[in-house]
Amino acid sequence: MYSEPKPMSTENPTPDSATAIAAAPAPAAAPAPAPANTNRPQRRDGHGGGGMRGPRRDTRRDQPQQTGDGPAMIEKVVFINRCAKVVKGGRRFSFAALTVVGDQKGNIGVGYGKANEVPDAIKKSTEHARKKLIHVKLKGDTIPHDVFGEFDGGKVLLKPASPGTGLIAGGGVRAVLEAAGVKNVLTKSMGSNNHIAVVNATVKALLQLRLAEDFAKVRNSS
Repeated sequence: MYSEPKPMSTENPTPDSATAIAAAPAPAAAPAPAPANTNRPQRRDGHGGGGMRGPRRDTRRDQPQQTGDGPAMIEKVVFINRCAKVVKGGRRFSFAALTVVGDQKGNIGVGYGKANEVPDAIKKSTEHARKKLIHVKLKGDTIPHDVFGEFDGGKVLLKPASPGTGLIAGGGVRAVLEAAGVKNVLTKSMGSNNHIAVVNATVKALLQLRLAEDFAKVRNSS
């Protein structure tokens, strides 16, 4: 006779179903990452990385250094003049620089240069000053006697001073005396305030300096 099949209960699984669930394979684990390669070639500059590259280039600007065996020279910019020329498209500027160079041991030079840019004008005036070096006679860190210099409208009076007085001067007079190596002196500028006239008047005054030995030679020769 035909009989209806009994429904399977889901509450209590049969032993066969429990065994099938337990025997089901577990999901495969993710593969472990490969160890990092620690034997990578080193770069020549000491940094790790692939490829043998050259040393790292230093992009820092080199510091200017004085070359040659000559004495160290100091440069002082006394004045920079700007000139404007009116053209069709507007105004065109040019610059002129007045500089003084010296080794602070009695050697000084004055230069004047013109260019369309300030650095070029200073460079030209400095080169001009180095070609016109003159020697002045000093007595220690001061001057041996009073002198008076005059150039065009500029007039400069220089007087020796005792140690500790300092450099009592300003403008172009101070620049020339500092470059020459004078540390104790009294000065007075009279007449024109033109920088070129004052600087050249100071140089003419320094050229008049004489030491005691020079006066003795003059007396002995006469």
